[in-house]
Amino acid sequence: MAAEHPQSQCFAVPVNDIPGGYAYPGAVRFEIEEQDLPSYQRAADFLNIGNADIVCVQHEFGIFGGPAGSHLLALLRELKMPVVTTLHTVLLELNPDQRRVMQELIARSTRLVVMTERGRQMLQDVCHAPPAKIDVIHHGIPDIPFVDPNYYKDQFGVEGRVVLLTFGLLSPNKGIEHVLNALPSILSEFPDVVYIVLGATHPNEIREQGEAYRLSLERLAKKNKVEKNVIFYNRFVELDELKEFIGAADIYITPYLNEAQITSGTLAYTFGAGKAVVSTPYWHAVELLAEERGVLVPFGDAQAIAREVTGLLRDETRRHAMRKNAYKLGRDMVWNNVARLYMRSFEQARLEKAVLSRKSFATKTLDQAPRALPELRLDHLSRMTDSTGIFQHAIFSVPNFSEGYCTDDNARAFILAVLLDELQQEPQQARRLATTCAAFLNHAFDVKTKRFHNHLSFDRRWLDESGSEDCHARALWALGLGVGRSPHRSFQVMAGHLFAQALPVVTSFTSPRAWAFSLIGIHEYLRRLSGDCAAEQVREALIERLMGLYDRTAQPDWPWFEEELAYDNAKLAHALILSGRATGQPAVFERGLEALRWLAEVQTSENGHLRPIGSNGFYRRGGPRAHFDQQPIEAHSMASACLEAYRATSDLWWHEQAQRAFDWFLGWNDLGLEVYSPSTGGCRDALHVDRVNRNQGAESTLAFLLSVAEMQLMQNALTVFNQPVS
Repeated sequence: MAAEHPQSQCFAVPVNDIPGGYAYPGAVRFEIEEQDLPSYQRAADFLNIGNADIVCVQHEFGIFGGPAGSHLLALLRELKMPVVTTLHTVLLELNPDQRRVMQELIARSTRLVVMTERGRQMLQDVCHAPPAKIDVIHHGIPDIPFVDPNYYKDQFGVEGRVVLLTFGLLSPNKGIEHVLNALPSILSEFPDVVYIVLGATHPNEIREQGEAYRLSLERLAKKNKVEKNVIFYNRFVELDELKEFIGAADIYITPYLNEAQITSGTLAYTFGAGKAVVSTPYWHAVELLAEERGVLVPFGDAQAIAREVTGLLRDETRRHAMRKNAYKLGRDMVWNNVARLYMRSFEQARLEKAVLSRKSFATKTLDQAPRALPELRLDHLSRMTDSTGIFQHAIFSVPNFSEGYCTDDNARAFILAVLLDELQQEPQQARRLATTCAAFLNHAFDVKTKRFHNHLSFDRRWLDESGSEDCHARALWALGLGVGRSPHRSFQVMAGHLFAQALPVVTSFTSPRAWAFSLIGIHEYLRRLSGDCAAEQVREALIERLMGLYDRTAQPDWPWFEEELAYDNAKLAHALILSGRATGQPAVFERGLEALRWLAEVQTSENGHLRPIGSNGFYRRGGPRAHFDQQPIEAHSMASACLEAYRATSDLWWHEQAQRAFDWFLGWNDLGLEVYSPSTGGCRDALHVDRVNRNQGAESTLAFLLSVAEMQLMQNALTVFNQPVS
């Protein structure tokens, strides 16, 4: 583009997916931190101040922070110039978050660029994008000369041999194993064939599985006795070297296993270089390789790969005709032509005055702007955790070894670690915390009694035969969350195995809170394993028990489950809201909302702040109410339940109640004192009649951190919805 338009000036704004970013060239003028929502807003200010004429967004799900990459929308909403968005992925099926993001992305883009005609059609059919704002511009490719592959082969030591090539980041969906299974048949007729697999393992695959996939491919090559005909180049190569690898190829193979790939850069590069291509029929390949420009084979079919490769090697005339057809179309894809087409799209965007009204520094009143949340600091939690688990109590901010550990707190900490993963915050600390707490839960489970121990001494001796019903159910809650929401396969499997063993006994429990915790855990578990009949049956039984308890106890002036408001009260209503909505039982859902609304009113002071039921006596119906000692767990329980009510109803009143409960930690309480300690990252244990309890134990600290994490998740979701937040 610069060559065609020498007066234009371009700069880049990348998104960093690692702390500290990368060593960027001078073209980078501003950097965005992937999971830091305010950095997207600062980027918008930077672009507006710099008077950029056009912003060209390169969109791919997985690049931007927030649910379905919704943080990007925070930037787009503030821009005052036209936006041209290139969609590297167009999905045939969208989950609710992806659909909301796509709808707003389309609305806020002046023009949309897709790389294939199929992409254009899908964007119209699936996302209802206006046809007039869509441009089709091919994936750009370098201008590689049409030469004999033998010209490049000697530098790779494969002179005189037939070269098959696959390149790109390695991951199991690439289907390379099917080419390795095709090789014995190919070599039986063409023994001089060598198969080059070029590319490093995908970073996400490295993080999750290490080099397991590459090693499995190497083992398969040896098993098939083709190791002398396979070369793995386990590295990333710069463009000049890549062009030489492509130049040396006689046939390029893309054996990908996923049909839903609208664009493939590796296919575009090799196709445009005039290579004979054998590919599985993913969307881009179907379009690009039509009309004798390549060969398609079924997904996962090694015999078909062997048949087509040998057929092309036998028929040199057909192979070279295919190469010429591809090279001819590839001239439209070279970078200078793609740059001209982009410049045309940019000019059209500037001419069209159909840009949404945008203000550079639009101010927002308090009822419109998301509330700034405290930084989610893990300093104190780290101090409270050793290789065994999280300590139960602290003396001020120092762990109290003499009180040891408990399963309750390690279950809460595991839940926090999973939510941190979902927020993509502190990934290393989250993984370490989850590993420690998962190991604790596994150790706490007694396979003979099918119950969890609770209290473990500092010298690692269990101090009980079995823990309370509430302890068992909290552990089940944590395990369900691990199955349903952890991104790590190891935690999913471990948690699922333990969950299945620990679930049956809850039907014998008599504690209503244990029923509620179990229901929440079952709900999380069924997010991923919704076909588990045993879990469904237990859920129905526990719903029936909670509903029966409510119906027997509730009166017009006391719409509650028990004759007493005690501890972790909001979880009882929370469980019914969640379960009623999930199972399509309006009566259950409404009962939960009714109970929670009454609890919110009971726990609201004359000044409008949260006044939790004090633990120094609780509140029995008709009796005196304990105003102190107020516990952090009550504020978290209330905030969490109200957020669930807001998710279920979209009634802003519930979000206000959640915010009110959260503000209790920050000083909007009976004493006007901060319960959260910004200096340590911990949370004080209670609000007494005249002071805060200065000890910062695990339960209180986790109550605060879980509240921050859940509030942040909701704020991220509201970014997708683009709703006001009070």
